[in-house]
Amino acid sequence: MAMRVALNCVSANFSFRLPQLSRTANIPAGRLFWRAEILRTLSTASRLTSALKFTDKHEWVRVEGGVGTVGISNFAQEALGDVVYCGLPEVGQKLEQMEEFGALESVKAASELYSPLTGEVTEINTELADNPGLVNKACYEGGWILKMTIEKPGELDGLMEEAAYDTFIKSLDE
Repeated sequence: MAMRVALNCVSANFSFRLPQLSRTANIPAGRLFWRAEILRTLSTASRLTSALKFTDKHEWVRVEGGVGTVGISNFAQEALGDVVYCGLPEVGQKLEQMEEFGALESVKAASELYSPLTGEVTEINTELADNPGLVNKACYEGGWILKMTIEKPGELDGLMEEAAYDTFIKSLDE
């Protein structure tokens, strides 16, 4: 009611007329809170990395439907600098966990890539051939490196979740 009075007072000072509010709707407060909470969580960046698992070599994997998408972490791409070349494996290549499968070269350094899981390469990110900088611009999205089947799902348990990986990175600075 106070809001209606305030709006009527404000609208009297303008030449145009503000729309009148209807009587108070019967919306439970819990529903309004729930909606506000959703809007807050949609804007957080951690949703991108919440399903990722990380290796101590700074690769990540996101598993969906038995297929793992692999890339490098934000920490790794920042350490490398501007990536200028991506050496990628062949589709069909079988990889063992922590086996070297390629390399990234930047203006500052070169870094080997290691498979986070055992499986077979089913797809490579062909966009990286023409635009290797995608690794820097969107390492968790368009800058992914390869997709692979997962032969040993139990290996996921040995990888770090985001919180553990963040702790691992902080320990490197010490």
